Amino acid sequence: MKPSIKQIALTTIELEAGAISGLAQYINDDFEKAVRVIADCKGRIVISGMGKSAVIAQKIVATLNSTGTPSVFMHAADAIHGDLGIIQQDDVVIILSKSGESQEIKVLIPLIKNFGNTLIAIVGNAESFLAKQSDIILNTTVSQEACPNNLAPTSSTTAQLVMGDALAICLMEMKGFQSGDFAKFHPGGTLGKKLYLRVSDLYIHNEKPAVFASQSLKEAIVEMTRKRLGVTAVIDKKNNLLGIITDGDLRRMLEKSVAIDSIKVMDIMTSNPQTIEPDMLAVEALDILRKKEISQLVVAENGKYIGIIHLHDLVKEGLI
Repeated sequence: MKPSIKQIALTTIELEAGAISGLAQYINDDFEKAVRVIADCKGRIVISGMGKSAVIAQKIVATLNSTGTPSVFMHAADAIHGDLGIIQQDDVVIILSKSGESQEIKVLIPLIKNFGNTLIAIVGNAESFLAKQSDIILNTTVSQEACPNNLAPTSSTTAQLVMGDALAICLMEMKGFQSGDFAKFHPGGTLGKKLYLRVSDLYIHNEKPAVFASQSLKEAIVEMTRKRLGVTAVIDKKNNLLGIITDGDLRRMLEKSVAIDSIKVMDIMTSNPQTIEPDMLAVEALDILRKKEISQLVVAENGKYIGIIHLHDLVKEGLI
């Protein structure tokens, strides 16, 4: 009886998880040496491979670049047909290979050795040509591929990927790479916005509804309708924030049998409203809005009212 689709998937996950767990035995002195050599590199990290290993090499390059370690990909086959010029004197070279015996890599290695660059192998065969010719070996041997024929690179490429991630994270820690540094390399998309977009970048594009506490409810409604943010701040003549009135406050008031003409702003305003400072991250504003289950936040600084940030502003920026 053939295994079910779920069983096949679970077996694949178990085999690859085992391959990752098995890497722990290879986090040794060579691994530490590799991290230090890369951290001290005055040039770039040139990473190469063939086939599926080349794909993993590209991902490791992307991870290193985004975490502050300048890196470049060089395909092993293209290297021996002109791309070898990528390698500069101060670069460190990393070659990924499961077997360590690919013909293109065998041709490439002596050329790199002649250049005098440090060569690091991420290899699944510690007795291979690549391993024996390298200055540092990062062993990614796996006992079995997830492929039912034990042929297609699956567990082995997962192991390479995780070894690359381990290098990148160690380098981040050594360099003291912080979220602010991360933002410099990720200015686009949602990730970048979460790291650099601030409240001050958003509220300035909105209207600034405001009324005095002594004004009538009718005047507050007119101000809220005109500014179209569903809220108005209540201030004094020195622009000190006293409170707010929201659409919700108006609805709750209208449910009561009261004479609207006699109601003043001070009668229905919410004192000491939730506020946020302009230099705080927009994602922090989003967190407050979610926790408080509200749609607007008053932007204030030193008790002075300066604007409104709305949930819609965050939606437009793709933070939700």
